[in-house]
Amino acid sequence: MCGIYGITEYNTDFINKYIEICKHRGPDGQNVWTDEKVTLGHNLLSIMSDPKLSAQPWKTNNGNVLTYNGEIFNYYELKEKYQSEGFVDTTGTDTELLAWGLDKFGFKFIEEIDSMHGFAYYKVNEQEIWLSRDHAGIKPLFYAEIDSGIVFGSEIKGLIDKVPGSRKLDNLALSFMGKTGINALRNTFFTGIKKLLAGETIVYDVAGKKIKDTHRQYIRPEHTREFDPKELRTVARQAVEMCSIGRRKIGVFLSGGLDSSVVAYELNKVKGEINSFTNRMDPPVKVDEDYNEDADCAKILASQNNFNHKEVLITPQNFIDAWSDSIYYMEQPVYNPSMAMYCHTNKFLADNDIVVTMAGDMGDEVLAGYPKYWKMKNNKWLQKQIEKDSIETWDDVLKLWLKRIKRPLQLTDNPVSENTLLQEFKKCYGEELWNPTDPIGSYMALDCVAQVPEEMFNRNDKYGMAYSMEGRFPLATKHFMKYCMSIHTHNKMGNDKNDTKILFKRAYKGHLPDVIINKGKTGWTVPVGHWLTANMNPALRKFYNDAMQNKSGLNVISASQKAGKALVPAWIVHDWIKCYNMEY
Repeated sequence: MCGIYGITEYNTDFINKYIEICKHRGPDGQNVWTDEKVTLGHNLLSIMSDPKLSAQPWKTNNGNVLTYNGEIFNYYELKEKYQSEGFVDTTGTDTELLAWGLDKFGFKFIEEIDSMHGFAYYKVNEQEIWLSRDHAGIKPLFYAEIDSGIVFGSEIKGLIDKVPGSRKLDNLALSFMGKTGINALRNTFFTGIKKLLAGETIVYDVAGKKIKDTHRQYIRPEHTREFDPKELRTVARQAVEMCSIGRRKIGVFLSGGLDSSVVAYELNKVKGEINSFTNRMDPPVKVDEDYNEDADCAKILASQNNFNHKEVLITPQNFIDAWSDSIYYMEQPVYNPSMAMYCHTNKFLADNDIVVTMAGDMGDEVLAGYPKYWKMKNNKWLQKQIEKDSIETWDDVLKLWLKRIKRPLQLTDNPVSENTLLQEFKKCYGEELWNPTDPIGSYMALDCVAQVPEEMFNRNDKYGMAYSMEGRFPLATKHFMKYCMSIHTHNKMGNDKNDTKILFKRAYKGHLPDVIINKGKTGWTVPVGHWLTANMNPALRKFYNDAMQNKSGLNVISASQKAGKALVPAWIVHDWIKCYNMEY
């Protein structure tokens, strides 16, 4: 995994500075390429081959230039397929294959690769730059249009001082996060800085200084196959095997839930050994849930399969120690109390010589793992949410999605209207995801490209790359997603709201411990809200009080100060504003 950077002007000083700011993304090399009109840069984290063979930016056979962050998981399959059509592998890197494929096939090759990626492909003669993000939004790519044209990169922090006015908070992004808990729009919280959406490729006209075309990949719900447990296990193993390529040490985030357990189980079958890691909370909390239930389940699975298993102890003190880094590296605020825990855990893996991480994210969204999907079958529940007793249109899906959290935060004194939010949301996620014969599946497909990139993949990229680690997600490969989304949603849920993700449960019954198959849905969450409200640690309480006494000007409703998990989002927002010196 790497970092990519670019600007449509001759400016090696800026790109070298950007590379230095983001050097954590690639300790194995860095380089800059430039002509009179475009400057491109790259940090290298070498996974597949010798760093000397994979240096970028990469000059293609046709004289174009590629700077690329990611992995092509069907690399070996495509390499074999295209040797007969002229592809010559001289380096053993997927960068060389991607450069060749873009030269020869253009946009069609982006559809063919099963990848996680953010790349910039500069067609020199045509004076075009293609900026592209993978189908699931695993790898980020940010950009801004400025006087000289366009500037872009893998992280926001290197763009801020180049984009005028970007330290002013974007009201649309604030309003959307306040309403839904995340910001799934193209706007970031930094005014003028935008992000590519999942599956999006934009074509920028260097001479005309404008975005002249946009292409989008979608994985739409279908119902072309019936469930077969052996087939599902085969597809899952194939996805894990695809994601195990490379020469670096792999570590699995083993939460103790079903998805990460499947990934760990199958990786063990593929590799014959596995390094797994899970969190254990100290002091323990049993209130709304047992916050160490996942750790107990993970320990059982690891013991039965002889994993090299380590527990990452999460205490109030290491939560405090990781707090500032978790705010800085994440770059944008998120409605999640566990960010410091995730940051600390990634550092722990890096300290144990892990370079590639693997996790089970996307399993819930393609296999109906959340109780909310089951609720959508209930006409009375829908009536309360969207004033209709069924989901009949794509607008119904979007309206329902806007009500995804029970207690919205008021993050701005001038929130954008709900109708405007709906229209902006629709601009980002069109009806290509809509299947009228599977409305709940359509909602799940929206979650795949709106929720998961913002809640899961973004934090994995930021915290993993902070410690020079590449994150992989077998259940988010095109191979696995397309298979699961070809099974109708009514086959994925039972009669009870806790009877979710039944395809995995049936497929892995007898393969995984019953305690994992039968356990209810829980989150991999730190009980910081309970630690605070029960005053279980004086140092943590003082740390929180000191932060909240030195508030930013951002308005957060008083309800967020009452208890539990809701304490933390306001805290995150306040400290993020101070960290990035934002203007409100």
